[in-house]
Order: sequence, then structure tokens, then C-alpha cells
Amino acid sequence: MKFLRRYFIIALAAVALCACNQKNTTHEKIRQAVERQMEMYPKSTLRDLYKNFFQDRFGPGHLIADPSAADKFLRHELESAESFEGVDYEPTGYEGRFYRVNLGVIADGRVPYEKYFDAFIRSVNGIKPISLEQWHKEWNEIVEVIRAMNLPLDNLEDDIIITNSMITNGSYVMHHSRSFNAHYQPHYRIIEREIFEQEILPLLNK
Repeated sequence: MKFLRRYFIIALAAVALCACNQKNTTHEKIRQAVERQMEMYPKSTLRDLYKNFFQDRFGPGHLIADPSAADKFLRHELESAESFEGVDYEPTGYEGRFYRVNLGVIADGRVPYEKYFDAFIRSVNGIKPISLEQWHKEWNEIVEVIRAMNLPLDNLEDDIIITNSMITNGSYVMHHSRSFNAHYQPHYRIIEREIFEQEILPLLNK
């Protein structure tokens, strides 16, 4: 009996240690993702960090409810954009489930429009849906890591309140901040990791 009791205590301790290690690993990955964004985009706010982690979790689904409208909007953005600054592509969030792929790869002819748009549309299949409650819990964990990093983010506390209120009220989509848009003028779409690495990346590596 004592043996079984001791075994049970050891098993519980092992499970707790495993959970702790997993949490530490997740927090480290979150921290690295935040550092990567702040290094590339130092004018980011919490809203922009939110958008990055949101995109990693939810992909481009909210953008392609109507593929015809998505096609028109993409063509309009390509025609109206004055420049396509920034890197060709970058992973989203801390899991890298998707890539942000600069529209400049279409504009300079390296990726045909049809191939890019098809990859973008099919990327919705890479989304693994979670509930708002699950996302809220994950976002609060991300915020915990961001707080601990003591970053000089403008309006941090206000943006924490806004993002939490937004999720609580049943919404989760957020646009880039005015600061981000003004400094970086982003033009990209989200493409699922496997589709990007197999179909788009080889064209960029030519």
C-alpha cells in the first residue's frame, strides 16, 4: 500500500514537472516571437503583437469568407500600393503555422498572381478552430509573457483592456495600429506553412 502511495505521488510530481516544463517552453517561444517582431518592427504596439499571434492561430479565414471579394481587394491593393517594403515573408506567432507573404513577390513577377491567390485561398484549410474561450486563455498567457518583458509599448494597459473586452464580447479580429501602418505600410496575405514552403518558397529561392 505504501509502495502504491509513493508511486502515485511520484507520478503526480512527474506530471506536474512535465506541465511546468511545457509551460516554460511555450513561454520561451512566445518571448522569442515577441522579440522577433519588436526587432523587425520597433514601432509595434500590443495591437500589432495581438494581430501576429491571432494570425498564427486563426490564419486568413476572416479574409476569405467571399473569395470573389478577396480577389478584387487583393488586385486593388496591388494596383494602388506605392511600394512593398519589408521582408518577402515571415512566420506568424510562436508556432509558425502560417507565413505573412509580401505582395511584392507578385508585383516583381517572382510569383504568379494566380498561384499566390490560390495558395492564399487554400490556406483556410490549415486552420484548426478553437473557441473564443480557448483563445482568450491563450491570449492572457501571451500577455503575461509580454508584461514580464517590460517593453516600452505605447498604450499597453489600454490595449490590454481593449483586446480582452473585444474577445469577451465575441470578437477577435484586430487591425494593425496606426503607428504600424504609418511606419511600415504592410501589404501581405497569410499563407499556410506547408503550402508556402512547398509551392511559394521554391519560386522565391530561384
